[in-house]
Amino acid sequence: MNRRRRAAVLLLSAFLLLTATGQAHAAGYRYWSFWEREGGDWTYATQGPSLARPSDGDVQGFRFAVSEDSAHAVRPRGRADFADICADTPARKGTKRVALVLDFGTAADAPSGERPPARRTACARVAPDATASEALASVAKPLRYDSNALLCAISGYPEKGCGEQIAAGGERSAKGAGTSSAARDEGDGDGGGPSVGLLAGGALVLVLAAAGVWQARRRAR
Repeated sequence: MNRRRRAAVLLLSAFLLLTATGQAHAAGYRYWSFWEREGGDWTYATQGPSLARPSDGDVQGFRFAVSEDSAHAVRPRGRADFADICADTPARKGTKRVALVLDFGTAADAPSGERPPARRTACARVAPDATASEALASVAKPLRYDSNALLCAISGYPEKGCGEQIAAGGERSAKGAGTSSAARDEGDGDGGGPSVGLLAGGALVLVLAAAGVWQARRRAR
């Protein structure tokens, strides 16, 4: 009986470790990420929109989604060409034009009870020294910020919340969003396969289980 109990304890410990690993991997944050267009690709901005000062002809993007961190943030979708976005906004002396891509994300990443607006683009014509925040405010009011100047809402979306953490088994899981936005969006990176931590945890379960069985058989001889 003691041998069986020891084997059971080993298996239970491994299961709890695997569960914790999966939960840590699934945690993320719901927020607006800020992007800059460089050479036909999106690059995560190194400055916030209140500090970044785009040049005339720049393309910048905003994407609302649940992401683990900046390294795994979800990019804006769709085409992002300055000539197309600003085709109907002629240049004017003493101003600059900035093309903006506003991607409000998917229903899976939306806060409870809210529906994301359709993705859209806009051409902001602003003063030469205007920041990205000022360009955004000229075409997508109302904006909402928290006390730390974190951008919380564009055009009033979402109505509440700001960078809140979404834990494993929380609201997103209840909505059936079993994969991240990056996995659902075409061309946005990895295909949403199991994480290295999850695979390692699974391997540990097998190793501990085999060790428990071997130990029980060895002592039974």
